[in-house]
Amino acid sequence: MKKLLAAALALAVATPALARKVAGVEFPDSVEVGGQRLVLNGAGLRKKFIIKVYAGGLYVPQRAKDPATIVAVDAPKRVRMVFLRTVSKTQIMNAYREGFEKNSDGPGLRDLLLKLDQIAPTIPAELKEGAEMSVTYVPGEGTTVAASEGGRQAIVAGKEFADALFKNWLGSAPADEDLKAALLGK
Repeated sequence: MKKLLAAALALAVATPALARKVAGVEFPDSVEVGGQRLVLNGAGLRKKFIIKVYAGGLYVPQRAKDPATIVAVDAPKRVRMVFLRTVSKTQIMNAYREGFEKNSDGPGLRDLLLKLDQIAPTIPAELKEGAEMSVTYVPGEGTTVAASEGGRQAIVAGKEFADALFKNWLGSAPADEDLKAALLGK
């Protein structure tokens, strides 16, 4: 009996944790960003009214529940989005602008909105169902926005830009409160 228990325990320790699945999309428990292992903090659905827009996952160096801490820490982080319906570039850019305006007011807002325009060429005219986008911040390098369709990416310098973009999900006025809670592992 002890041998069977020991074997089961060894197998459990040796087996990697299973990925989290949201709306049929798998989010691995960890990814590597900038040479650092990030862990899945949480994953959930972005909805607009009752329409499922995308499944999203937040990766951070260490799990955290406080959104302000996640945004403020100068460490790698990533949001991965897998679209569950076709979304236009205009819809995505409008959502980002609205998020900046709601969560990043003050004298620097104009400059942040101008930097937001740097990512527009990255986003195809339409992201079809199954397409992916990621927003990845690496200290000293900036924020990389990448889209699977067309293999495009843009890098925007500055932590302020990263903070503004991550506040779209984690700020005081996020695009989707339920998604925010899911990304925080609640």
